[in-house]
Amino acid sequence: MKMNVPNILTIIRVILVPVFIICFFQNEYVALAVFIIASFTDFLDGNLARKNGQVTNFGKFMDPLADKLLVTSALICFVQVGQIPAWAAIIVVGRDLAVDGLRMLAASRSIVMAAGWSGKIKTAVTMLAICVMIVFGGEELVNQIGAGLIILLNIVSLIDYFHANGKVLLDSE
Repeated sequence: MKMNVPNILTIIRVILVPVFIICFFQNEYVALAVFIIASFTDFLDGNLARKNGQVTNFGKFMDPLADKLLVTSALICFVQVGQIPAWAAIIVVGRDLAVDGLRMLAASRSIVMAAGWSGKIKTAVTMLAICVMIVFGGEELVNQIGAGLIILLNIVSLIDYFHANGKVLLDSE
């Protein structure tokens, strides 16, 4: 594995996940800072990799996995403290599994499926909503709006992803 700055940033994001979880239950402002730093590494690593021609197979695999670990960890923490219902987190995890399954099927047929704009918007809004929910988690309306946005954008990006790439399911081997 080639260690470059984008890959190091991805590894840092993975390492920050347990740090975030611990902080979530200790101090919401520290948890917020950790989550913001981890989220920023997501923005930074992809841009640096593309700009500097440092896109690697490790990065293609670990970057989306690191994002899913970070977001899923936050959602599970929210479920644990009663900020969101479990079914909301299940929708997000289910969407991720469906998209990853489609990507694996495409990869088995040597088809590369890049992330679409709806997925990028979903990720950005989800990370922003999580930040707001960390700070204002005691406010029921904030939790409902945050969870609603996250769920809506996950469903929209799932539909968009399958609409753009669903032919992979129909192609015969």
